[in-house]
Amino acid sequence: MGACPRGMAGVEVLAALAGVSFLSGVAGSFLGIGGGIFLVPFLTLVLGVQPQVAVATSLVGVIATSSGAASVYVRDRITNLRLGMLLEIATTTGAILGAVVAVYLDPNAIFLLFGVASVFAAAYMARTRETAKDRAARAVSAPETPDRLRLSSVYLDPEDRAMYRYRVERPLAGFAASAAAGGVSGLLGVGGGFVKVPVMHVLMRVPMKAAVATSNLMIGVTAAASAFIYYSRGFLDPGLTAMTVLGVLGGTALGTRLMLKTKPNRIRVVFAAFLLFIGALMGLRAFGVGVIP
Repeated sequence: MGACPRGMAGVEVLAALAGVSFLSGVAGSFLGIGGGIFLVPFLTLVLGVQPQVAVATSLVGVIATSSGAASVYVRDRITNLRLGMLLEIATTTGAILGAVVAVYLDPNAIFLLFGVASVFAAAYMARTRETAKDRAARAVSAPETPDRLRLSSVYLDPEDRAMYRYRVERPLAGFAASAAAGGVSGLLGVGGGFVKVPVMHVLMRVPMKAAVATSNLMIGVTAAASAFIYYSRGFLDPGLTAMTVLGVLGGTALGTRLMLKTKPNRIRVVFAAFLLFIGALMGLRAFGVGVIP
């Protein structure tokens, strides 16, 4: 484990990590992004943990987020299982390659990549909008006959108690983009959900809640594929990992309830602003500005 900030006792560090992990679990399960995009900056910028150790810890937290959230979303039949299994082939391959590359990268390069990824996620969250009218229009335009891959699906939205049917478009393009998302996951220690969700929602025309639920299913598998690489190279810290998992599981229980009952548009702007702030911090850190001793 990297050196902790001066004046912070071990118990205080673990308590702070548990709190941040809880919030990461809420945000990760609510938005389908895994929560690693919050954990890695905290571990590196606040606790001073080595970037590769922070990434390894975050990946285990992402696995915990996926396990807790996916069980709820699959039970409520919001997850598109066939789509998730198809795209996971691409993301897992990309995650393994990304993890192999990451262990040889300079830490500043990881900071810079994470900053760019955070800004991208913020821009996506700020621009994306989806109303009940949009979802109804998609359902009306979806053809009666299923596509050859049988990826089309239907789900009940607990928010308005309405059924929404949709057809998955451009599966090949989505498959290729998911491979890139897996590479991002392996490099940065995140579930890749901030890439997967827009790929499914914007490129493949999957409704937002179905995209979030399906992403939560996929991120755990993607993270597990790359976490093994970090574990085999000795980057996994047991103490940090245990506290992260405990916090994330508690947050996931709350985040899934929020996702099912709340309109995501109401909180996306807040997360976008936060991610822009984190992206700026990580970018400055990459160039040696604001380094925490």
